[in-house]
Amino acid sequence: MAGNQGMEQLIPIVNKLQDAFTQLGVSMGLDLPQIAVVGGQSAGKSSVLENFVGRDFLPRGSGIVTRRPLILQLINSVSEYGEFLHCKGHKFVDFDLIRKEIEDDTDRITGINKGISPVPINLRVYSPHVLNLTLIDLPGITKVPVGDQPVDIEQQIHEMIMTYIKKDNCLILAVTPANSDLANSDALKLAKEVDPEGVRTIGVITKLDLMDDGTDAREILENKLLPLRRGYIGVVNRSQKDIDGRKDIRAALAAERKFFLGHPAYRHIAERMGTPFLQRILNQQLTNHIRDTLPALRDKLQRQMLSMEKEVEEYKHFRPDDPSRKTKAMLQMIQQLQSDFERSIEGSGSALVNTAELSGGARINRLFHERFPFEIVKMEFDEKELRKEIAFAIRNIHGIRVGLFTPDMAFEAIVKKQISRLKEPSLKCVDLVVNELCNVVRKCTEKMSRYPRLRDQADGVITAHIREREQRTKDQIMALVDFELAYMNTNHEDFIGFAKSDNTFAGAQQNSESSSKRKLGNQVIRKGYMAIQNLGFMKAGSRDYWFVLTSETLSWFKDDEEKDKKYMLPLDGLKIRDIEQGFMSRRHTFALFNPDQRNVYKDSKQLELSCETQEEVDSWKASFLRAGVYPEKKVDLTNGDDDQTASEGTSSLDPQLERQVETIRNLVDSYMKIITKTIRDLVPKIIMHLMINNSKDFINGELLACLYSTGDQNSMMEESPEEAAKREEMLRMYHACKEALRIIGDVSTATVSTPVPPPVKDDWLRTAPDSPRVSPPSPGGPPRRGVSSRVPPPPPSTRSAPSVPNRPPPGPPPRPGSGIGLPPPLIPQRPGAGLPPIPQRVQNAIAQEMLDAFGMPK
Repeated sequence: MAGNQGMEQLIPIVNKLQDAFTQLGVSMGLDLPQIAVVGGQSAGKSSVLENFVGRDFLPRGSGIVTRRPLILQLINSVSEYGEFLHCKGHKFVDFDLIRKEIEDDTDRITGINKGISPVPINLRVYSPHVLNLTLIDLPGITKVPVGDQPVDIEQQIHEMIMTYIKKDNCLILAVTPANSDLANSDALKLAKEVDPEGVRTIGVITKLDLMDDGTDAREILENKLLPLRRGYIGVVNRSQKDIDGRKDIRAALAAERKFFLGHPAYRHIAERMGTPFLQRILNQQLTNHIRDTLPALRDKLQRQMLSMEKEVEEYKHFRPDDPSRKTKAMLQMIQQLQSDFERSIEGSGSALVNTAELSGGARINRLFHERFPFEIVKMEFDEKELRKEIAFAIRNIHGIRVGLFTPDMAFEAIVKKQISRLKEPSLKCVDLVVNELCNVVRKCTEKMSRYPRLRDQADGVITAHIREREQRTKDQIMALVDFELAYMNTNHEDFIGFAKSDNTFAGAQQNSESSSKRKLGNQVIRKGYMAIQNLGFMKAGSRDYWFVLTSETLSWFKDDEEKDKKYMLPLDGLKIRDIEQGFMSRRHTFALFNPDQRNVYKDSKQLELSCETQEEVDSWKASFLRAGVYPEKKVDLTNGDDDQTASEGTSSLDPQLERQVETIRNLVDSYMKIITKTIRDLVPKIIMHLMINNSKDFINGELLACLYSTGDQNSMMEESPEEAAKREEMLRMYHACKEALRIIGDVSTATVSTPVPPPVKDDWLRTAPDSPRVSPPSPGGPPRRGVSSRVPPPPPSTRSAPSVPNRPPPGPPPRPGSGIGLPPPLIPQRPGAGLPPIPQRVQNAIAQEMLDAFGMPK
């Protein structure tokens, strides 16, 4: 069987590129184009496709033979065989069996009565003589249904064809038989719909040998009539008789060559006709595609190579057991750790800043100024519980006697109890900061993964130091609380004292708060997205809004442009409570409510808001705290004796005791504000001094000495197996990258790219003609009809013109005369006719007859 020589010349080039990129482990991305044949029924599409591959394997016959799309994948391989997708594992070595399986599978799906189906047949042909291409044989375009074909067969085939040819990497072979009118070609019409520029459409004219006598398709093939950007190529396929007679493709190509050389209308363009030329054109398109892909591949490789050069330069002279290298590497790793830790805590404006989430110093800052104050507020006393405790303390101090004066010991007892409760949020703040510091250290030491023992040792030493400082920090905070418990400074300038602790204190406090709010103004505290949970159908829907929290109101908008305001909620009298997370919900929810059981939003008693993380919820709660919205106080009410005791402590107050309780209550509130302000100020300072700054000093000054004292330097600086493999892989990738660039350079110089032909005037394709159009006559030739037009019959001759194009010019042929007294006229020769010379005696006889006819003397 004859093969495609042009394709076989491309195979080594593609294989070289594929081998180079396989070594790199990079996808080559060299997706060669698909080739699809489109045309009418029995136009010779399958034969064109078959000739391109150079193998005889497709079903042939009259009528509609291709009734399902055949997707033929050519795969370059050592051995030659075929494999169907519906027969996985079964290798077809005989191509006649492949043809039979195509016919049988078509009948299984479509039946035997000319039915069609869009379900494709997937065939893979493995061969050493092909490139990795996809060829598509499509059913012929037909308009009238026959047999089991559906009524809308024309529409179905149209959609089936468009599915494949609309892809940008699909070359379209628009096949039209020469014995039909080209102006009515459905193949060209479909190609124009998906390829208006004509860049990937090639016209193919078949059945040139079956045209009527005296007709030819010369103007079509010269691209003068109905021109295409890439022109037309004429081919002569094997006839059904040739196929039945098992005529070889090689012999068919020789007969096709002989036809074009021997035909007077085509011999001047014979070098641009035939299946070999079509193969060259398509192979050149493949070459163009490869060359067009190479610049992007080269850029990718060059970028990859530049990114590796610095490390490769270091690896070229790398000696794993060099002591000086180990010492240098260790110092570099520690310096990098110091720099990263400093940048994580103190912040940095470099390009290495984390843009995804808060980390390091920013998270610790949030703990200090949002989470810690919120935890303190949650620990504040409940009003009823506090008054009950004050009443019990006053009665127990007076004992059996009736007290005439307010006992200051009751104030001291209540205050000490409230101060002791501040230990829990303070110690919790230390724990949160320690966790964040450990996370920072872990992230900084991850860059030491090249030396796992050094990484583990450094992480362990720094974490142990942080834990040691944690205990000292907690001891200092406990001491701070003990300092406050040791002495009640009732002479503090901010303490109201007994003289001002009357019932007017509350009103004065409200006036001061309102004046501070007026001084503060309605400033914006926070903005961000939250979801309102109790919206929508049956109060179960949720929707995201853009919220703006000020010191007086909470507003929400449709989006962050803040143009479409949905609602504005005043914050006066509102409080916050937690909402349990739903069974299938991943969001964390809290609610704003009014303690007086009034509606908060429309007819809802509470406004349920949710965020994606608990951290966001805590941050919003802290922001609400700044706006004066405090969390709900949880009061545990029990039955029995406790209720009776509570009623004894509250409902049975006499006026004097009630006045004393109110006095102590105001004194406790005033003093606890002083203590809370002090704790909120000093706890972050203690943590910063004793733990964070000390850890930075330890890493900068003592870490290296601790590492040297805790282990052997050689063992700590042993590379991980992964790092050694990475180094070898880096060097291999670098050399493979250089080799791939060299191969790309060789391919660029070894292949030639052809430019795309310029556009032609193809407006004839934009409107489908309703009737055959009369084409203009070619220069120097008779008028033609569509593809085939009549030419004058040749003059009578006893011998036919030979097929050799370079015979010497013939003499004038004999011609009947009328005997006029004129010299014999010279007969104009047919160009390239190659007629033999006329004998002299024949010329004399003709001349004598002409003289006799005109009555002239001899």
